[in-house]
Formats: sequence, structure tokens, C-alpha cells
Amino acid sequence: MNTHRRSISIVGATGSIGTQCLDIVQKHTDKLRVVALAANRNVDLLIRQARMFDPDVVAISDRSYAQALRNGLEGTGVRVLEGDEGVCTCATLPEADIVLGAASGIAGLKSVLAALEAGKVLALANKETLVAAGNLAMRTARQNKARIIPVDSEHAGVFQCLEDGTCSVEKVILTASGGPFRKSDRTALNRVTRQQALKHPNWDMGAKVTIDSATMMNKGLEVIEAYWLFGLREDQIEVVVHPQSIVHAMVLFEDGSLKAQLSMPDMRLPIQYALSYPDRWSLPEGRVDWTRPQSLTFAPPDLEKFPSLRLAREALAAGGNAPTILNAANEAAVDLFLKERLSFMGIPRMVEDALGKLAGSSCNTYEEILLVDQSARHYVFEASKRNTFAP
Repeated sequence: MNTHRRSISIVGATGSIGTQCLDIVQKHTDKLRVVALAANRNVDLLIRQARMFDPDVVAISDRSYAQALRNGLEGTGVRVLEGDEGVCTCATLPEADIVLGAASGIAGLKSVLAALEAGKVLALANKETLVAAGNLAMRTARQNKARIIPVDSEHAGVFQCLEDGTCSVEKVILTASGGPFRKSDRTALNRVTRQQALKHPNWDMGAKVTIDSATMMNKGLEVIEAYWLFGLREDQIEVVVHPQSIVHAMVLFEDGSLKAQLSMPDMRLPIQYALSYPDRWSLPEGRVDWTRPQSLTFAPPDLEKFPSLRLAREALAAGGNAPTILNAANEAAVDLFLKERLSFMGIPRMVEDALGKLAGSSCNTYEEILLVDQSARHYVFEASKRNTFAP
């Protein structure tokens, strides 16, 4: 067992994954030390976190909050940075043994690439990075001997099942809860409200990923993430609906044997495992009580009701700029839905429309990825002004 106290840098410290990570740090102060915290604009929470965990460095991406951050940490000795450069400094800090990449959406891409270029161990919670820039991210990791440990519960499950290597793998199976509308008919889906979509039956997550789970786009993004993380073919990645969210992933081997990773639906477990790997630390909360009768059920996803999963697979198969468009159009459409300017079923329709209009070119460099991302967002924004797919 490694007895070294691990130093961690948390990019996306004020979000759902970041705050849960800090809960883990509090429980394992003998094993973990926070050396850097970075956030987008939640300056009040960042100040409280910095005062509690005493990092060497903090950074805020939105420069308009930088002075408030400096004022809030005056006299603490904590170094305050700002902008993308400041966040990337946190992601590449020499003292950091592990970087948690938990910034939401494409905004986290630059810091993830910076951590990989620095050869860091990256605990990756930002699946959008691999969706929009999978080839670039994995190439950067290989060139700099960086290591990616997945934090998504499904990919963390696959990672644990494949600790002996990917040899003889026939298929990887990712599970989906089915979200809050698993039993809803298509007519009801057209009337889904923001409040209804934000009530996930099993998981406690941020707003964007909760909506993605409701549309099943989250599982589509995870198919693309698994493709890059584990070097699989698209047809080796299967999705099944598992409403209990106890089985997170399964791996089928060529001899017909199956490995599965099971646990309660609690994000603290995959976060902690990414920080403790290859060790396992105590996490007393959230045990499955196997002495009680359990029902674990599985079913195929309904791609007619939830077309987002189909769109993600089509984008992966198309390659080029299609996955980047998929990610950007979905982020923009989800934002419109949360602002009640787009219907729930308008999200996949908007994404499909953007793919049909914009896909078809290459997308290899960071600059090209940003241009495609901006074009897709602009397309969705303009379409929303024409009341396309309005609620």
C-alpha cells in the first residue's frame, strides 16, 4: 500500500464533482492534501473552500471575480490566479500528484490538455473533453506519458474490470438508469418541464448532466468516451437500461465470462477510487444490503423515445467534426432548455439538425475544435431565435 500523502489539484472545485471530492479529502486528511483549487465564477464558495483546505494556489476563470477572490483570501498566503492561464497553472502544478478534471463541458478542455501535456495523472470527470477532442486528448496523453483514470461511474467500473488489460474483451456494457422518464410515452415527453427533468431518480448530479441523463444523451457521450478511453470499436460498446443503478458496467470476455462492477449510486466511490488507485480506501457509507431481496433488471434502450443515444453513435461512426458538433449543439440546447426557451424533445431535434447542417469536415487541432464548437453553438442559438423546436 502506498503511504505517501497525495497532493491533488481540483479544476472545477465548486461543481458537483469538485465538492464531493473535497468531502473525500476531509475524510482522508492523512492521505490527501489539496494544493490547488480552480473554479469558473462561484467566488464565494471558492473562498470558503480555500480557507478550509489551505491550498497553495487558487484560480478563477472569470476575471471579473478575481479581485473579489483576492479580497476574500487577503492575509491567507494563498496565491490567487485568474483566467484560463491561471486555471491551467493549477492543472500543471509540479506539486500535484493528481489533477481532478471536473470543469463542466467544453470549458474544461484547455485545462485537461494542459494537464496531459504536463504528463500528469488525470482523474477525468469531464466526458465532453473526450467527446469533442478524443483523438487530440489521447494523442497528447500518449506523447507525454500522462495517465487518465476515469471518474464517470460507468467508466470507472469498466476500468476496474479491465485492470488485467483489454486482452480478449468481446464487449463492454454500460448501464443507464433510464432517467426520470423511462416509463413516459412520447406524448408526455413533449410536455416535460425543467423541474421534472432535474429530478433524477437515483443520482445527485449537476444540472447539465442531469438533463443529459433524462434525454439519454449522457449515455451517448459515454459511448464515445469509452471508445477513446479503452481503445474499443463502436460495436464493442453496448448500452442497457438498468433502473436500479447498482451495476455500473460489465465486461464480456471472449470465453463468455462476465465481470461486473456493482455499488450504490454514489459518485464519491468512483471519485475516491481515482484518487486512491491502485489502493482502496475506506468508504463506510452506501453499502448494498445483500441480505435483503434484490431485483436487478436490464432492458434495451428505446431509441425511438430517446434518439440522443442513436445520434451519438452516428456521430462517432461519422468521425471528423461530428462528435464535436454533437457535444456543442447538445450543450447549447440543454442550456436553452434550462432557460425554458426549448422543449425537452427539442434538445435531440436541435442536435440532429445541427449535425445534418454542419458535419462533414475534419477536426484535429485545438483551434479547429474550438471553431467547430463555436459554429455549432451559434447555429443552435440562431435556430432558437427562429423559434425552432420552441417549448
